[in-house]
Amino acid sequence: MDSLTQIVLGAAVGEAVLGKKVGNKAMLYGAIAGTIPDLDALASQFTDTISAIEIHRGFTHSIVFSVLAAPVFGFLISKLEMRSLANWKDWSWLMFWGLFTHPILDSFTTWGTQLFWPLETRLAFKSVFVIDPLYTLPFLIFLILAMRHKRGSEKRFRYNKLGLLISTAYLVLGLIFKGIAHNNFEHSLERQGIFYERIDTRPSPLNTILWSANVEAEDAFLLGYYSFFDTQMIRFEVVPKNHDYLGRLKDDKNVQRLIEISKGWYTITQKDGDLYFNDLRFGKLNPSNPDSNFAFSYKLVPDGDTIRAEEVEKRPDNAKKILVDLWERLKGN
Repeated sequence: MDSLTQIVLGAAVGEAVLGKKVGNKAMLYGAIAGTIPDLDALASQFTDTISAIEIHRGFTHSIVFSVLAAPVFGFLISKLEMRSLANWKDWSWLMFWGLFTHPILDSFTTWGTQLFWPLETRLAFKSVFVIDPLYTLPFLIFLILAMRHKRGSEKRFRYNKLGLLISTAYLVLGLIFKGIAHNNFEHSLERQGIFYERIDTRPSPLNTILWSANVEAEDAFLLGYYSFFDTQMIRFEVVPKNHDYLGRLKDDKNVQRLIEISKGWYTITQKDGDLYFNDLRFGKLNPSNPDSNFAFSYKLVPDGDTIRAEEVEKRPDNAKKILVDLWERLKGN
């Protein structure tokens, strides 16, 4: 999830764990704990694109990291807050839950988390978009309301609890919505007589009403969108795989790493003599525009005896138009 959401979650968890003893400082250190796992994004400054992708949401988003890092951070905080009523164990407990709930929340997104590192399996429920105002804003409002009351007060406790309960309920609702959308995609494919190998569904940006699906057929992928307000049958856009464009490059170790990262959900496009690897798992920048670029695309650049991947910069032509198109499609067809 986005940084603001993780800060809010961390602060709320901090308050729940240690708010009665240390007040707003529990929120402060909880917010810090909720931010720490995403420091793995700094890897992009020190390594190549593919390695940075592999590192992201890896070790720092694991149970192992939470267990190992919590007592270290707890010790440091206990030295900074020596006059506090909380001791080293209290601060360690707060940090553990702040660090641990971060990857739990991320596991509901499309990218997922390597929660059980060093196992390579990523936990990804794909039931909430990385930025969802309906999750974050109510949570933030209740957190602010809680902050306005004194430490240990009943209202402070209730507001924080409400924020945690409502946000959790929204995640559960997202799983239910995903199941409904997934069934509708499957039924639509069946009614249209479309044979396919596998299907993957996820929410569209900023909401859980409009859902998208990647469907793998023999020589192409089918991209479809379904809103709970739709009255017409789902239409699928055909996107050729073009895997043959790779030729011998398909055996390159870095290309193989990209294929593994994408779980096989990829297409190859060619432009001005260059090849591009498009990761389909995150859809297009503008789901309502068939001509829109994919959210994650990598230029394959020869580099000695291997291939180097360069991420294509995301430059949506008109952010306002994207939001308007998204809203129009969300309202149904």
